Amino acid sequence: MAPILLNCMGNDHNEYIKQQVQVKNPYLDAMEEDILYHLNLGTKTHNLPEMFGDIKFVCVGGSANRMKAFAQFIHQELKLPGNPEEVRDICEGTDRYCMYKVGPVLSISHGMGVPSISIMLHELIKLLHHAQCRDVILFRLGTSGGVGLAPGTVVITDKAVDYSFRAQFEQVVLGKVITRSTELDEGVASELLQCSSELQNVPTVIGNTMCTHDFYEGQGRLDGALCSFSHEEKLEYLRKAHEAGVRNIEMESTVFAAMCRVCGLKAAVICVTLLNRFEGDQITSPHDVLVEYQQRPQALVSHFIKKRLGHIV
Repeated sequence: MAPILLNCMGNDHNEYIKQQVQVKNPYLDAMEEDILYHLNLGTKTHNLPEMFGDIKFVCVGGSANRMKAFAQFIHQELKLPGNPEEVRDICEGTDRYCMYKVGPVLSISHGMGVPSISIMLHELIKLLHHAQCRDVILFRLGTSGGVGLAPGTVVITDKAVDYSFRAQFEQVVLGKVITRSTELDEGVASELLQCSSELQNVPTVIGNTMCTHDFYEGQGRLDGALCSFSHEEKLEYLRKAHEAGVRNIEMESTVFAAMCRVCGLKAAVICVTLLNRFEGDQITSPHDVLVEYQQRPQALVSHFIKKRLGHIV
């Protein structure tokens, strides 16, 4: 099947992202009701503009517990009234995802892998559209395997790339391969890097992020239930990735970048490395060390948000 290349907007991208949150589906306008099934929300059952119209920052991450912790953390950082421990899960009627609203910030879990995050993104983007949100920035906060980086390094994604190090995401639609660009907003990435220089103990780099379809074979691990390659082949692949600018590996960035770009959303991917994949496959750091590592992307994005809101001069 010959791929169809869509949404490589080039120099027009800066103008494109200034528009309101968009949905690229002409059928939605004709629907009497839009049920956001996996978020337990709907256009008839909820007043979405009233509930979410003031959202300016959306932070997504794989773990439900981690995104609840982030909601509590940003509540404290923004010095909002009320008890951070009492933040309510807006999606509590479903067990698929969790969602917390903290002032102008939305914190949402997306599960693991492209299928899980893509379902959430379809309904999240429709939610932002129905709520008439503008000037929204999306952040994916996560963990990753480093490629030539020490554990604990935060990687701000320049380009999300596939297994062949191409900045694109392939989606099969009606038997045809649709290819979408995965370029992210350079301005947001540069602003995040500047924010990192203002924080202590948050070593940060900008680099390409490789998105794979699984945690084991797709990432060249030797410790899965299946392994069809040698240690030398694994290292050669990682070397090629490093030469192509890849600095970390995870499982969601390409579809996240592609969908945000198509729908006019500025977006960034910020993941901390839990290990250097050149040195091994298993995560062996103590639990307390891993917890501190996972807090680094949260601290960086919190600093960014506070600067944007004028809380930090």
